[in-house]
Amino acid sequence: MSAKVHVLVTHRVIEGGLDVLRSHYDVHVADGLTRGELKEAIAGVDALLPLLTVRVDEEILQRAHRLRVIANHAVGYDNVDLEAASRRGIWVTNTPDVLTEATADLTWACILAVVRRVVEGDSMTRAGRFEGWVPTLLLGTELRDKTLGVVGFGKIGRAVARRAAGFGVRVIYHDPGLAEGPVDLGLLTAESAPLDRLLAESDVVSLHTPLTPETRHLIDARRLAQMKPTAYLVNTSRGPVVDEAALVEHLRAGRLAGAALDVYEREPALTPGLAQLPSVVLLPHIGSATRETRLAMARLAADNIHAVLQGRDPITPVNRPVS
Repeated sequence: MSAKVHVLVTHRVIEGGLDVLRSHYDVHVADGLTRGELKEAIAGVDALLPLLTVRVDEEILQRAHRLRVIANHAVGYDNVDLEAASRRGIWVTNTPDVLTEATADLTWACILAVVRRVVEGDSMTRAGRFEGWVPTLLLGTELRDKTLGVVGFGKIGRAVARRAAGFGVRVIYHDPGLAEGPVDLGLLTAESAPLDRLLAESDVVSLHTPLTPETRHLIDARRLAQMKPTAYLVNTSRGPVVDEAALVEHLRAGRLAGAALDVYEREPALTPGLAQLPSVVLLPHIGSATRETRLAMARLAADNIHAVLQGRDPITPVNRPVS
C-alpha cells in the first residue's frame, strides 16, 4: 500500500514531523513547489500537506482526482477553497492549539520591542552610533497601568491576555463570536468592549482574529484614526487584517506611536514605506517558530492525513465533506 498512496508536502518541515507518514506511505517533499508544479502533480496525490502560502483553489482541486485530505501546516486555512473541497469529498484540516503559547510569547516580544524601542536600540548599537548613556536616549513607554486591547479572544488572544497580568496591564477584548461580559483569566479579568471603544481606550492593540471576508482590512484608515496617537498596533494574526497603506500613512503623520508586525498583507512583500519607518518592528512570520511548536504542528498535520487515509475522521477538521 505504501508504494501506491502518495502524500505531497509542499515545503520542508522540521525533522521528525513526517515520521508517521513516511512509515506508511510514499511521501514526496517538494520544497518551494511552484503553482505550475502543483497543478501537474496534484492528479496523482492522495493527500496534500501545504503551507498557508500555497493556494488550493478550484483550479487546483479540479485536477485532484485522487485527493482525500488537505492538511494545512497552520491554524489558518483561507488558502483553501473549503466549499470546493467539501463538494469533492476532500477533508481540510488545520493545526490549532499547538501553537497557542509560542504565538502568545512572540506577541509579547513584539509588544516589548516596539514600546521600548528595542530594535532601534539594537540598530544604533551595531552601527556604532551609541556614544554613551544620556537621560533622553530612545525614550519608550512603560506598560504598567496601561490598557491592552485584544481583538479576537480565542485561545491565542486569551493566552496573550493572561501574560498581561505580570505587567500590571488592564485588558479589554473584542470578539463578535463571544457573548459580551467579563472573562476571568485567573490573575486578571478581561472586560469586553465594542471595537470602537477598544481602539479609543487601548495603549496597545493586539490582533488575534482569523482572516475572513469580514476581518479583511478590519483595521483600516477609519479604525486607525480611532486609536490614540500614543498607541501601538501589534499584528501576529493574519496580514490582510490590516490595511498596511493606511498604517504607513498614520505612522508617517505621527498619528500612531508605532507598530509591530509578524505577518503582512501581501506576504512576503512589504507595503512601500513600511521598512523605512523606525517606529515599526518587522518580523518574518515567526509567531510559532519554536522547535517544540513546529514539530507539534507537523505531527498534527501528519496525524490528520494518516487518520483520513486509514478511513477515519481527522483530528482537527475545518470542514465536512459531502458524502
